[in-house]
Amino acid sequence: MDMDGVLVREEHLVPGADAFIAELRENSVPFMVLTNNSIYSPRDLRARLHRTGLDIPEDSIWTSALATAQFLDQQRPGGSAYVVGESGLTTALHNIGYVLTDRDPDYVVLGETRTYSFEAITRAIRMVEGGARFIATNPDEKGPSRDGSLPATGAVAALIEKATGRAPYFVGKPNPLMMRSALRNLGAHSESTLMIGDRMDTDISSGLEAGLQTVLVLSGISDASTAEVFPYRPTLILDSVADLVGNTANPFKSVDT
Repeated sequence: MDMDGVLVREEHLVPGADAFIAELRENSVPFMVLTNNSIYSPRDLRARLHRTGLDIPEDSIWTSALATAQFLDQQRPGGSAYVVGESGLTTALHNIGYVLTDRDPDYVVLGETRTYSFEAITRAIRMVEGGARFIATNPDEKGPSRDGSLPATGAVAALIEKATGRAPYFVGKPNPLMMRSALRNLGAHSESTLMIGDRMDTDISSGLEAGLQTVLVLSGISDASTAEVFPYRPTLILDSVADLVGNTANPFKSVDT
């Protein structure tokens, strides 16, 4: 399941999300909370969720930073990277043995940050021009804040791509690679797994492409008409995960699709 818009919204618990998680645990249903936000480590996110009333263990949280690190470890073990991002991303890369450097790196890795600097972006552009492979954690163009929208990884990636003529490889949703890496860490198979999200273009798309059944919830950015805009549909549309309480063993049994 996605995190923002599904379990929490603007640092507040989505009503019923705590009962939903409790029922999953009572029924021994394994689950993974996913986020495209690469700023925070699973430990940071666990603390954030705990403040809202949700007790989610670190090993049940999967971020685009972790998926990116796993991808790079498979592609070029023991490599090097110049990182534009924060501790969630740098920690994930350190944990796979990557060297973070601004001297002839194998990769430029762009993640989410609230402190993008012209100097860092300029360095990233020059390194990509010099032959570094360009990786970005997620394609989201903007994110929310209390004061309005903020430019996100996808927007900054577009700037670097425009300057270099080199498009990045995005690891996070809607790339099904992130879903498959989460499935492997969950020890689950796509045929017996579903994806719950509040965005058609990332959550539902990546779930479909990974072979999962999908549930669109309307507790985040989507409304009742959102699904009609897209050429694909979720398996089920619900107001929130609270509607799954009592049906977690078989989410599609008693609800019309």
